[in-house]
Amino acid sequence: MQKLNITKLVNIIILLAIAIFIAACSNLKSFEPKNAEEAFNEGMRLFNNKDYLEAQTFFDMIKLQYPASNYADDAQYYLAEIYFKRKEYILASFNYNRLKSMYPGSEYAKISHYKSGYSQYLLSPSAEKDQDYTKRAIKTFQEFQFYYPEKDSLYENASKFIQELRNKLGEKEFKIAELYKTLESPHSALIYYDSVINDYDDTSFFELSIVGKIEVLLIMGRKEEANIAIGTYNRLFPNGQYKSHIEKLLATQEKKEQE
Repeated sequence: MQKLNITKLVNIIILLAIAIFIAACSNLKSFEPKNAEEAFNEGMRLFNNKDYLEAQTFFDMIKLQYPASNYADDAQYYLAEIYFKRKEYILASFNYNRLKSMYPGSEYAKISHYKSGYSQYLLSPSAEKDQDYTKRAIKTFQEFQFYYPEKDSLYENASKFIQELRNKLGEKEFKIAELYKTLESPHSALIYYDSVINDYDDTSFFELSIVGKIEVLLIMGRKEEANIAIGTYNRLFPNGQYKSHIEKLLATQEKKEQE
């Protein structure tokens, strides 16, 4: 349903862009480009002056009137750039993707692939919200690194963003686990702690999730499994900052058993 809504939004924007183009053409009496090069140069002049709506008119003109020209991929790239600069990141990502699919040999293909991921990264919300764009951004950045394995600044930035986004996904799972623990639903909490442990062991919530797992296992009276988890913690974090906390959990549980 969300994908359908995005498709509808994109179609509406495209129709609006065509309408703007037609309306603008009727007002372009002062300058009527004779070819794709003139249209592109005028579009770039306006773009550099931050007249983005006017610039879009000329880039759309190239796409509609000169689709086979040498400037078609340039126009597509700067259309994406206009949406990006206007912080319309859904449409920016769509247009960057369109460039790399329509013009895979373009000089803009690499940067467009990267900026499609970056647009999705900017759409990624805080951890407690739906993480669809977070997952999309990770996928796009991973695809970017697959197609462009040279470890340049874009590759390194993609790695940094992937790690940041994965940490957010780990945070979401951890917070759900903590919520279930607070609601005294240890079985449900355990599922989400295990999710972090199994899927997000490269995040800052990995250590905390092992501690959380130990705690809920003790709450459920599954001491043998808790001891295994404690062994795992000590092996992975020999100088772990939560060792004293774990010892207190054990002491509390032993006290309860003696009562």
